[in-house]
Amino acid sequence: MSGNPAYLVGLEKNQANYAALTPLTFLERAAYVYPQKPSVVHGAQRFTWKQTYERCRRLASALARRGIGKNDTVAVIAPNTPPMYEAHFGVPMCGAVLNTLNTRLDPESVAFMLQHGGARVLITDREFSSTVEKALALLPEPPLVVDIDDPAATEGRLLGAIEYEAFLAEGDPAYDWQPPADEWDAIALNYTSGTTGDPKGVVYHHRGAHLNAVSNVLNWGMPHHAVYLWTLPMFHCNGWCFPWSVAERAGVSVCLRKVEAQACWEAIRTEHVTHMCGAPIVYAMLINAPAELRAGIDHRIAGQVAGAAPPAAIIEGAEQVGIDLTHVYGLTEVYGPAGVCAKHESWSHMPIDKRAERNGRQGVRVPLQDAMTVLDSETMEPVPWDGETMGEIMFRGNITMKGYLKNPGATEKAFAGGWFHTGDLAVMQPDGYVKIRDRSKDIIISGGENISSLEVEEALYRHPAVLSAAVVAQPDEKWGETPCAFVELKFGASVTADELRDFCRTQLARFKVPKTFVFRELPKTSTGKIQKFALRELAKSASAIE
Repeated sequence: MSGNPAYLVGLEKNQANYAALTPLTFLERAAYVYPQKPSVVHGAQRFTWKQTYERCRRLASALARRGIGKNDTVAVIAPNTPPMYEAHFGVPMCGAVLNTLNTRLDPESVAFMLQHGGARVLITDREFSSTVEKALALLPEPPLVVDIDDPAATEGRLLGAIEYEAFLAEGDPAYDWQPPADEWDAIALNYTSGTTGDPKGVVYHHRGAHLNAVSNVLNWGMPHHAVYLWTLPMFHCNGWCFPWSVAERAGVSVCLRKVEAQACWEAIRTEHVTHMCGAPIVYAMLINAPAELRAGIDHRIAGQVAGAAPPAAIIEGAEQVGIDLTHVYGLTEVYGPAGVCAKHESWSHMPIDKRAERNGRQGVRVPLQDAMTVLDSETMEPVPWDGETMGEIMFRGNITMKGYLKNPGATEKAFAGGWFHTGDLAVMQPDGYVKIRDRSKDIIISGGENISSLEVEEALYRHPAVLSAAVVAQPDEKWGETPCAFVELKFGASVTADELRDFCRTQLARFKVPKTFVFRELPKTSTGKIQKFALRELAKSASAIE
């Protein structure tokens, strides 16, 4: 035996020196230390941390009394409202696994996820009753349905056996919940988009959720009692783990049923919002809203942006309206943001366009992730730090999923070589920062040359008339593929295809300039991501883009 054996004898884990990591303890501490501090705001509804803790314990107790326990799945379909926030604590408090579902899914997708995930309970907001009712009809054994009858909902009907508040009333506010015996236990199930087949169920563990929640705080320098505006859907990667981060900070969650410019700016003003997250399209909406909506707001807001590489125009525009953006990067499989474009003081002295370019990179690993790098996906060797050689972004560490539910083949493929493979193509820049070139499926190969759709989109975003842009491959008899640009213009703006083409020629090599321009509203997911798979189908049809 090598080393000093004294370190191996009588120094085992015990109750006094070891506890499983779980984000549930953040809620207990917030209620203990700051019982009367505000926790959740939703219109006229105002809760304190004491009240939120009691409501979450009631939810856990009510579920337990219905026989829900360890590794049972509880699904939730709801907007960013108090019940959705409470589910992030109440469901795992009884040992169950939280499955938050995208509110814009079709009935068939909802039914697939409920059945695949084995949901025993579905908590659903009545606004989505039309979709949910059709989904339930497709299931051989529907789960127990609990309806959320939010006063702010303007449509829908109740479908279930009991309403949410009545369900809470069945529970004990002093329910004696216990942390997981093993921090590797599942805490949440999140489904990928499934644009190329059935979606995959990504399983999170308590340890990863705890660490990412803390990593969010460290990464952002998030202060105690931060006021967080829920523009990012909580169903998306569990709101990047921010329901748990806000509890750790004993902050305030400001709920929004719908993300609209007027509602956002009003909440920022009245609640003195300090922090928010979202996709570039969310910030584009706020930047391009009428200036009068920002009247009376004299404080700056910390914003995180992800979902796509933010164009320089978005970063510049956000700065001008009082939002200090931090670019984060990740995927569902790494709990949301696991990479960050960590800022340097020296960047602040650069011209705004250069500063925005620096801040638009995917960056480096977040504090509590073990590693983020760019590797050759065949050899698994690191690419040189030359800003030119492309490889695949890969992660390794605690903030990485357990794997895909009931899909060992996909799990093994995702973890091949001891790294999580993202599918994102990138370069490693000389300072060690990662810069995405494209998703592997979004690279356009024209005449044998690779064209990054993101590079072309960056050029389009620099035009003052462009609100949103997406570039995809269009079949071409001569070149194989050429770039096709779908463009959404700012309100009141106008520009022709020829004018945009000429503008792109000043920004790009000639072969990268889009051959076709289509002016239309871009299809987006509920998290603000542009649905390129839908645009690829449009680009295949000449009649659809004339």
